[in-house]
Amino acid sequence: GAVSPLKASLHRGPLAAVRKGPSLLRMQENPGEQEEDSGLRQLLGVRGGSTTQNKWAIRVQLTKPVTWVPLIWGVACGAAASGKYHAIWDGASFNEWSGDFAKALVCMFLAGPLLTGYTQTINDWYDREIDAINEPNRPIPSGAISENEVIAQIWVLLLGGLGLAYGLDLWAGHEFPSILALSAGGSFIS
Repeated sequence: GAVSPLKASLHRGPLAAVRKGPSLLRMQENPGEQEEDSGLRQLLGVRGGSTTQNKWAIRVQLTKPVTWVPLIWGVACGAAASGKYHAIWDGASFNEWSGDFAKALVCMFLAGPLLTGYTQTINDWYDREIDAINEPNRPIPSGAISENEVIAQIWVLLLGGLGLAYGLDLWAGHEFPSILALSAGGSFIS
């Protein structure tokens, strides 16, 4: 008899497939072939990325930039919803909207690279023993970055984030450092 498309795909090698309607959905690429975007995937901190010995690329990978997007988007939405954001399309002067835009950009840097980067790096630090078993090619269990370098990165991101949060409180003229308090609380919980 005829061989089903599912069986035929499984006989072609290490390509797992499932049937989805009349076509096949590939679930795993051949591990011997490197994808064109594997360097970008590595830098963004998502699975399937290539490995590198470049310490700065590894440091960025530990912060998982792909996870920054929702928080950066949240800052933009929060600023717009606050009712205190002066936008150019609302007829605000250059000084009004550019000042608020600059504050929003700094908040995005605080929420994304600094504090989300801190939480992602500390998460990888705490998962290092599990990753040594399940994902030994990750930067920490593979030894691509030393434990001391990871600990230093955690502190730099945390202290940089808290310092920037306090600076934002001063810039905004807050009597109570609410941005610092929220940043410290969120960092502690993470």
